Amino acid sequence: MSQPTSQPNRSAIAKIVGASLIGTTIEWYDFFLYTSAAALVFNKLFFPTANPLTGTLLAFLTYAVGFLARPIGGLVFGHFGDRLGRKKLLVVSLVLMGGSTCLMGVLPTYATAGVAAPILLTLLRLVQGFALGGEWGGAVLIVSEHGDDRRRGFWASWPQCGAPGGNLLATAVLAFLSATQSDATFMSWGWRVPFLLSGVLLLIGLWIRLAVAESPVFLAAQRQAEARTEKHVPVIDVFRNSWRQVLITIGARMAENVSYYVITAFILVYVTTGLHLPKGLGLTAVLIGSAVHFVTIPIWGALSDRVGRRPVYLFGAIGMALWGFAFFALLDTKSSAVIVLATTVGLVLHGAMYGPQAAFFAEQFPTRVRYTGLSVGGQLSSIAAGAVAPLIAVALFSAWGSTVPVSLYVAAMCLITVVALLAARETRGESLHDDSVEAETATVSP
Repeated sequence: MSQPTSQPNRSAIAKIVGASLIGTTIEWYDFFLYTSAAALVFNKLFFPTANPLTGTLLAFLTYAVGFLARPIGGLVFGHFGDRLGRKKLLVVSLVLMGGSTCLMGVLPTYATAGVAAPILLTLLRLVQGFALGGEWGGAVLIVSEHGDDRRRGFWASWPQCGAPGGNLLATAVLAFLSATQSDATFMSWGWRVPFLLSGVLLLIGLWIRLAVAESPVFLAAQRQAEARTEKHVPVIDVFRNSWRQVLITIGARMAENVSYYVITAFILVYVTTGLHLPKGLGLTAVLIGSAVHFVTIPIWGALSDRVGRRPVYLFGAIGMALWGFAFFALLDTKSSAVIVLATTVGLVLHGAMYGPQAAFFAEQFPTRVRYTGLSVGGQLSSIAAGAVAPLIAVALFSAWGSTVPVSLYVAAMCLITVVALLAARETRGESLHDDSVEAETATVSP
């Protein structure tokens, strides 16, 4: 029988949560900054074409390349994270992400360097995706494995807040520059500022992350493996023994990933190109929605500790399937307040999936392959879902001249998620310690 995890020192878990949240916020800031820039800037500076939608599609193709690198990052970081520890790999991921983003701020554009410009941009995007592929699994695990079983959903939801936190920060910086600079100035050099700012954020994140203690659950499992002189390859083990959990993880992320990028990335294209409204309106809607999203994610995580992971997740998936149709109907009103409302409600429903997700996925895998299983499942879904979501949305809208196909696309992904959740077991309150690990190894050092 699994041993219970003892109650962690509250100041210790708060420190771990804070460090993880700040680190993930910085990494997602870097990743989402590219997403917004692809919709607003890169289509003109790196992929100049006569047709604005074609330029946007090309920019989103480089955006999708980052997602292609994420499963590779998940495999590499997961393997070494399960062998060497969570903390070391989290530091490496932060350096790679911050460095590549900062370099984007000094890239020459197509007008200066020709075809070399989009090639360099794509290479740096690959590094971004590789780093983020390893970041997410490690960040949620180091919190999950420090926290107690009873409140894991709440504690583990905080690193998830890094996504809206990073999006909030990236959108806020872009919105400020867009509001205070002319379009010509912003296109000339203003867009570089938020990318260069990543260098400062990198130093702050490193200072905080280096002070984090290693996961006690991992240390206990590592000592046990060393005592048995056990050698294992996490990548092989996870596909041999936990393939079902990997498939569940992939399916459960489909609705969450697709809906998020439709709401936060495609909205910028639709508001400006489809509705012919100022880009600032779309940025403001995402900004306000992300702020509410940030606050509600821990609430959904805490609710999953009370009623279970699956019921909360299912509510978000079913709600999003319906809201996908209402979302565009509300955008079509062209009312600023209504557009903000549509975006905010959509992100709150997304939070019902995203809040319990970290604890739910962590509880699916044993310690010896947890980083690998979580990262591989999570990042493989990013190719099938997040990477292509803006591309598919733009292509559907371009081909049909209507958002109904986009709504149907979101609903289909929600159906996949519902099926995956129904196939999964409820894991609320389960111990993350392997059966053979002694209970006393679960204590958290202050």
